[in-house]
Amino acid sequence: MKILCKNLSVALKKYFMVFFNWVPKFTYAVTMKLFLALCFLICISFSSKAQNEATAVTTYYLIRHAEKNRNDSSNKDPELNASGQKRAQLWRNYFKNIKLNAIYSTNYKRTLQTAAPTAEAKDLIIQNYDPNELYSEAFQKSTRGQSILIVGHSNTTPAFANAVLGTSTYPDIEDHVNSNLYILTISEGKIFQELITVESP
Repeated sequence: MKILCKNLSVALKKYFMVFFNWVPKFTYAVTMKLFLALCFLICISFSSKAQNEATAVTTYYLIRHAEKNRNDSSNKDPELNASGQKRAQLWRNYFKNIKLNAIYSTNYKRTLQTAAPTAEAKDLIIQNYDPNELYSEAFQKSTRGQSILIVGHSNTTPAFANAVLGTSTYPDIEDHVNSNLYILTISEGKIFQELITVESP
């Protein structure tokens, strides 16, 4: 940051030299003071922004879609069954007192229907994400410092968690399991992880 401010000061000084050449001498001192004050304010602004980004806490809540209708094995985009609809409400209750800034889901009925009750309760619009581009730089930047719910599948949910961690910690979720909740918190460059199961009381 000190190097950046120094380089910025040099660049601005060169830029304003033409102006300084015809400024009357009696105003030169005042002009120089204003110039230095401008450099100081710009450096403070950059420093504050960098500090805010460094101390921002980002939390990702990752879940698999709720139970789906399995009556038609040829249906590649089934809806939730009765148990799944109940679980979607369970997630809504779980996140009732947890602040969420955004909710992401793959573009399938079962994931969208899982996210819908929570999105409605939080007055949030469900945003789609591409499971083939997990944890992209654009996603990291847009969600930094926020609390995000991400609804995926038995393979993409643990894969997303692994992408955040930069490891292969979590295997695919077993087909009969819909209760896993992966909580990843990023703070001061460190990642804290937790895997819990959420079931009806």
